[in-house]
Amino acid sequence: MSLSLIVKWGGQEYSITALSEDDTVLDLKQSLKNLTGVLPERQKLLGLKYKGKSAEDDMKLGILKLKPNTKIMMMGTREESLEDVLAPPMDNDDVVNDFDIEEEVVEVENREENLAKISRRVKDYKVEILNSPREGKKLLVLDVDYTLFDHRSCAETGIELMRPHLHEFLTSAYEDYDIVIWSATSMKWIEAKMKELGVSTNENYKITFMLDSAAMITVHTPRRGLIDVKPLGVVWGKYPEFYNKKNTIMFDDIGRNFLMNPQNGLKIKPFMKAHLNRDKDKELLKLSQYLKEIAKLDDLSELNHKHWERYLSKKQGQ
Repeated sequence: MSLSLIVKWGGQEYSITALSEDDTVLDLKQSLKNLTGVLPERQKLLGLKYKGKSAEDDMKLGILKLKPNTKIMMMGTREESLEDVLAPPMDNDDVVNDFDIEEEVVEVENREENLAKISRRVKDYKVEILNSPREGKKLLVLDVDYTLFDHRSCAETGIELMRPHLHEFLTSAYEDYDIVIWSATSMKWIEAKMKELGVSTNENYKITFMLDSAAMITVHTPRRGLIDVKPLGVVWGKYPEFYNKKNTIMFDDIGRNFLMNPQNGLKIKPFMKAHLNRDKDKELLKLSQYLKEIAKLDDLSELNHKHWERYLSKKQGQ
């Protein structure tokens, strides 16, 4: 029987249809080499497993019981200069076409139809608790792509695309905050990335739960029309005994994602061109200090997180 697979790599999706169940994982890698230029020995395929382990190159695809149009992710670098390969396109919609949310907030934050959508998410969206919420802790909600992970560059392992000081940052934050991951992708990819980065298995901190694109809502804005956002009201509605507007902060590289809760959002600088910036990016180190400072406060929503560096500099000066 013929197989149909979709492979995501370098921000693009590739459709594979010319393979059968008798072909091997190595045959799949050869097909991907023809499409992407990445040598089989440099490829790492996420989501291709057999009995909980990564499928070996000599394993037949039929054994893996793949459903039609199964999606997997590939990591790997072409045999070209890293600078050419790793530079993401400058017209990336997620980064360039973001906008200042302040003018839009009044129009959407309290509209009844948007609040109704949040209520439906609170009722219908299923959250898998990985580690129980802790009494007295504040909440840190983190985006993944460009916040913790350079998802557009190419590399042999996820570690090469991890934002510098990630584990130090999460270890420090965990002392004062429960940590929630919220990415505008599917849960499958979130889980794969967190495992590859060693976040979901780290002994120094714990992730409370993870949210995917299904927890987001679509709102209409006067200037940009329909956009998807991450309303923290979903979290607050699910766990009102632990989390609320006063004790929550959210990091995202896209400001419009916290359009429904702007006073709780901090727009982080996007982490891109991982191989060129690995030794330069200190954002998480500085934000660790900011989180430590504001953890002492009773109401995080009274701060303007847009000026977090100014706030941190003033506190450290004192």
